Amino acid sequence: MRITTVQINIAQISVSTGRELKMLPRTLWRVSLCLIVALLAVSVICSGEERAPDASGTNTGNVNDISALSPGQPTPLEVADAVGHNKVAINMMWTLLAGFLVMFMQAGFAMVETGLCRAKNVAHTMAMNFLVYPLGMLGFFVTGFAIMFGGFGPISTMGGFAGLNQEFTLHLMGHSFGLFGTKGFFLVGVYDVAVFALFLFQMVFMDTAATIPTGALAERWKFASFCLFGFFVGALIYPVFGNWVWGGGWLAQLGVNFGLGHGHVDFAGSSVVHMTGGVCGLVGAWLIGPRIGKFNKDGSVNAIPGHSIPMALIGTFILAFGWFGFNAGSSLAGTDYRIAVAAVNTMLASATGALAATAWMWAVRTKKPDPSMMANGMLAGLVAITAPCAFVNAQAAALIGLVSGVLVVESVYFWERKMKLDDPVGALSVHLVNGAWGCLALGLFADGTYGEGWNGVPGTVTGLFYGDAGQFAAEVIGVVTNIVVVGLLSLMVYKAIGLVTHLRVDANVELCGLDVPEMGTNGYVGESIPECPSMPNREVSQ
Repeated sequence: MRITTVQINIAQISVSTGRELKMLPRTLWRVSLCLIVALLAVSVICSGEERAPDASGTNTGNVNDISALSPGQPTPLEVADAVGHNKVAINMMWTLLAGFLVMFMQAGFAMVETGLCRAKNVAHTMAMNFLVYPLGMLGFFVTGFAIMFGGFGPISTMGGFAGLNQEFTLHLMGHSFGLFGTKGFFLVGVYDVAVFALFLFQMVFMDTAATIPTGALAERWKFASFCLFGFFVGALIYPVFGNWVWGGGWLAQLGVNFGLGHGHVDFAGSSVVHMTGGVCGLVGAWLIGPRIGKFNKDGSVNAIPGHSIPMALIGTFILAFGWFGFNAGSSLAGTDYRIAVAAVNTMLASATGALAATAWMWAVRTKKPDPSMMANGMLAGLVAITAPCAFVNAQAAALIGLVSGVLVVESVYFWERKMKLDDPVGALSVHLVNGAWGCLALGLFADGTYGEGWNGVPGTVTGLFYGDAGQFAAEVIGVVTNIVVVGLLSLMVYKAIGLVTHLRVDANVELCGLDVPEMGTNGYVGESIPECPSMPNREVSQ
């Protein structure tokens, strides 16, 4: 009642009454003091009903937090169940968080590719990098996941669900050759938390492969053609080779069947992801030809600079950050301490790759430290260490990165000057060439400290320099198989798309810029667009 009375008195204060104005601060002070005392009293009373605060965390989490029929008195079996549940929870959370990191890499790819393209094509390039995510995801959901993982077997790190158990297999010469999975189309029949975690993680890997061709074919790829191809990468091309390596297929069984090490081993995707995307880009760039003005009649090369080096460099940092999820996350287990080795090796290879590319350009090729090659050198190191990151020591990781930095520079010159292929962002050099190098490096430098029982072969994964020539042979077979099979599959898909729509925009569109004709808007609003040269509306030869 007293508080209410005070509120009424305050409301009735008159400006003309000096005495009441002087009493107001004193009244408010008394009310505030009473409220503070009341709150303190309530806090003291309630504190007796709760456990004491634990500022250090040493007492948080005890027997009372174990689910038990008798709270606070769990049986040994209930304790064991809690331990197992927590282990799986850690692994699942790690896998999901790593997948979220890899998903964010799409922003990095978009920035790198767009920065290395011209301003008149930025909306088109960004749109490809954006839409490939839902397109590839839909293809992977419909058929891709089932083809790749339908015969995967138990998901051992996340509870052991064994429902992915249908693989189409050929039996020849007393051996089994897994070709593709047949269970999990539209995720039907595999409604399990571990399968869904695996789907998310593997879907974002597929998306990386699907986005690589958008760089190799940038600035002349017709958007409708891109949309169709993006879907089929996720639905067919990527899953087939992925099944052979990660889904229990025949390349993974080269060790069991023929004694070639542990079969084709690829920890995080140098071949499965990066080579696949690179080969798709290679076939596409060959089919649609170079950009207008890239090559002179005598075959000499004209540089076509990108419009934003800062954008490309920022995108590279985003990719390097996401790569920790890519490589360390491929353990599918936060309880596998080897993730620390994978993460550090990833860092080291990215650093030496960037430095090697910078030094090689500076000292050998252009006498200048080219910023775009700095970026591609770092990415090359990351791609190369992706396969062997968990199987090699730090010194080998640094060496792998050094080699990749030189490889990426020399292969850019090779594709342009020798093969006359136009790759605006260096995707072939970064992903195809260094994806192959990463697999071969595993076959050379795997030191035998990790990989017990990998692909069903007893013992750890050991490379040529540590005594197992068979492992190197298996890596070579996997690399060659990727080039041949992915090349043929992507060629068939490109040719099929060519029956529906043109692969390449017409010459007028290319010269004017793809943004307005293809996307209906400029990438940069207010940017002055130069007049387009007058020339017939024709298709560039494909």
